[in-house]
Amino acid sequence: QVQLVESGGGLVQPGGSLRLSCAASGSIFNIYVAWFHQAPGKQRELVAVITSGGSTNYGDPVKGRFTISRDNAKNTVYLQMNSLKPEDTAVYICYAHTTIRDYWGQGTQVTVSS
Repeated sequence: QVQLVESGGGLVQPGGSLRLSCAASGSIFNIYVAWFHQAPGKQRELVAVITSGGSTNYGDPVKGRFTISRDNAKNTVYLQMNSLKPEDTAVYICYAHTTIRDYWGQGTQVTVSS
């Protein structure tokens, strides 16, 4: 059983930065973890993924601006978001895939507005 708790969201001006954290209750050493976001009235979209080996991939809208990383010793995955745009406004949700089941966090709100 893995519980995921996101933090770090908030209100930021366009061009600003935020770092989101996804803290897992158990070991994430061999777990594939991803960040999704969901804006009001829109489908949930993949933002970034990181494999157990540390390989990463990003959705086209965030390439070059966002960086996903993991600290296995702290059971935490991070999403560094730079050059934020109003269209990045959404609830950001952490996801973990294991061989037994998938897990979702509750999400953290990110609002980009002047």
